[in-house]
Amino acid sequence: MKKTSILLTVMAAIFSMAAYGQAPGRPAITPEYTPVHDPVVAFCDGRYYMFSTGMGISVMSSDDMKNWSFEKQVLDPIPEWAVKAVPGYNGHTWAPDIIYHNGLWYLYYSCSTFASNGSCIGVATNKTLNPESPDFKWTDHGMIIQSVPNRDKWNAIDPNIIIDEEGTPWMAFGSFWDGLKITRLDESMLKLSDPQEWHPLWHRPELMSGKMDLKSEPGDGAVEAPFIFRHDGWYYLFASLDLCCRGENSNYKVAVARSKSVTGPYLDRDGKLATNGGGTIVAQSNDRYVGVGHCAVVTFDGKDYIFMHGYDKTRRYNSMLITRQIVWDKDGWPIINL
Repeated sequence: MKKTSILLTVMAAIFSMAAYGQAPGRPAITPEYTPVHDPVVAFCDGRYYMFSTGMGISVMSSDDMKNWSFEKQVLDPIPEWAVKAVPGYNGHTWAPDIIYHNGLWYLYYSCSTFASNGSCIGVATNKTLNPESPDFKWTDHGMIIQSVPNRDKWNAIDPNIIIDEEGTPWMAFGSFWDGLKITRLDESMLKLSDPQEWHPLWHRPELMSGKMDLKSEPGDGAVEAPFIFRHDGWYYLFASLDLCCRGENSNYKVAVARSKSVTGPYLDRDGKLATNGGGTIVAQSNDRYVGVGHCAVVTFDGKDYIFMHGYDKTRRYNSMLITRQIVWDKDGWPIINL
């Protein structure tokens, strides 16, 4: 993830293919081949809705989590505030997360460009996800948080929202630089409760070469895409380690750590702190997929599912949806069979 024009061009091309499939037009979708990048899934009015990276936030829907069809993008038109705030942002919007709270759906999203922490997280709301409903209308509420190159050692992308056992909303986020963080949202869910309140979640200091100025470069501590899931009295923090968006050269993988507190500290199965390079690997490359990562964990009908993308060797390394049910072992750790 170095700042060279050649790498950025290659990454942009791969990422575009991963998000949209083969040009021209949208790719064919089958139960076995669903093109997607950074998926998250919700259920509304008898139907599943999947939000992912794409122009204006890509949306698909399904009645069985197998057969998906495209819906209209969320952000249309593209928010002018984001275009002004993030140089180079053209509407290709990354890594959404969605949550239902107090009668509203809240959709959080990332506006950024490759290898830069000139980034913003925004939020839009809707009363329903069903486009056939008379109440269906996305309302964009603008920016929640911004990171600025040469000022901040963190990156405002990859939001994930968790409401703790006391009903307090928190936003986890981050990518590269000094890792993942969590901060409290106020009751409106539209802004930070206290911009000075930060809690570290995950950091990989063992990979930091020391050769880069972390105020302006991403460094080598590749961790991103936090997702916190409550299970049996624990908070499980899932994160993606290493590199995505390189097609067959991607080495993304999903790791997990857990804590009794939403703000941590999070420890892996061996007792190592996530803030000190810990993490138990639960999903990674196999005979069919490489670069498995950027997950969301959701419960439907009493079953826990993980949604991820992986670069599919049978589809010229385009990014495809991977859906698996999670099994929990006797010690309370997730098992994901790819």
